[in-house]
Amino acid sequence: MTKSRRDFLGQSVGSVAAASLYAAAGVAADSSDRQAEPLPVAIIGPGGMGMAHVNQLVGNSSVRLAYVCDVDSDRAAKAAETIMQKTGHAPQVVSDMRRVLDDRAIKAVWIATPDHWHAPAAILAANAGKHVYVEKPCSHNLREGRLMIEAARKNNVVMQVGTQSRSTPFIAAALEKMNSGIIGEILVAKAWNSQLRGSIGRQTPSQPPRNLDYDLWLGPVTERPYQSNFLPGIWRWWYDFGCGDIGNDGVHDIDIARWGLGVTTHPSRIAALGGKCFFDDDQQHADTQYVAFEYPGASRSGRPQQLVYEQRIWSPYVQEGFENGNAFFGTSGMMIMGKSGRFRLIGPKNKLIEESSGAGPDLAAHHQNFLDCIRTGKRPNADIEINHLSTSLCHLANIATRTGRVLNFDPATETIRDDAEASQLLSREYREHWAKPAASL
Repeated sequence: MTKSRRDFLGQSVGSVAAASLYAAAGVAADSSDRQAEPLPVAIIGPGGMGMAHVNQLVGNSSVRLAYVCDVDSDRAAKAAETIMQKTGHAPQVVSDMRRVLDDRAIKAVWIATPDHWHAPAAILAANAGKHVYVEKPCSHNLREGRLMIEAARKNNVVMQVGTQSRSTPFIAAALEKMNSGIIGEILVAKAWNSQLRGSIGRQTPSQPPRNLDYDLWLGPVTERPYQSNFLPGIWRWWYDFGCGDIGNDGVHDIDIARWGLGVTTHPSRIAALGGKCFFDDDQQHADTQYVAFEYPGASRSGRPQQLVYEQRIWSPYVQEGFENGNAFFGTSGMMIMGKSGRFRLIGPKNKLIEESSGAGPDLAAHHQNFLDCIRTGKRPNADIEINHLSTSLCHLANIATRTGRVLNFDPATETIRDDAEASQLLSREYREHWAKPAASL
């Protein structure tokens, strides 16, 4: 990380009106520099969150959705129909992202695929010179995150990750106020994910539906037969495809916890308890997790700092007023916050200092920050290097949970000391495939 502790909260969070995007993106503008041709972009993976991006982008006059790419022909057709209805122009529809990446007219891509495709697609796009907005978690494993940073820097492209709280003024202002010293030095941050998920049941291999190109969906993942409880969205709970709910929903709150704590490196020690404590089905990732991350000497005064994560995805009960939320513990007070747009600052003797509410995560502002950075060449609010540190906490938590051991991690080399089994989980096996991630040349 290049940002200091002093300026980590000084990110741009405003939702600035769209301006000339031609400078860094190579799009023609008129001589007055007041207007620019809409930036030709593509959406890769218009499923759940992908359609949220589509519905946002069709109202943004500074972009033109020129391509829809999905391995599911039904989903691709639905997204293309929405774009046609809302904008009056029909995008090209393709199933293979290489068609998008080979088109030099495309300047940026939105990637909202399953987790196992995030890094491969983002690296390919960066290597093709495209700016990248990629959904969270940015990677499927820790090694992929480092490769994404290398690809973004080598190709000088903007790579924004979809943790939109980073562009939400209310959240940034709350954390800035908290870190002004009003509750002392922040030594512990906690994030929690408490909600009710459903069972994915038990299934056996079967034929994929006709509308799905299953081989393309697998990508570089080692071949395995299709099961009906892989899709849609259920892939999150499988080791091969997703990162569990810690990488799905938990990463948002973990990112806020790390942001508020002010740590700009990896932790050195990780301990976890949990696993499948509730669901009796095919899902592999933990439904219950308690994880502690330790950052020795990371506070302003040189004290250690801790980040704690709790997960119960069978428990639809709010904690401190929030289903998903954050708590920050300072030497003279604490702050309780939900990214939905509320916080409480509490001082000595549990006296309420301040309570405030505002707007929750701002997707439009996060899009605009990405587009502004394409124009200016600046790093975005959720730059890949920032998000790699937060997403890596999800990966390390899952490794510690699966192995049942404390991990001693070297932040500089991104390796686990003296644990060969855990170290293997920092990366993964790939099949020989055109999208297999590789180190930058």
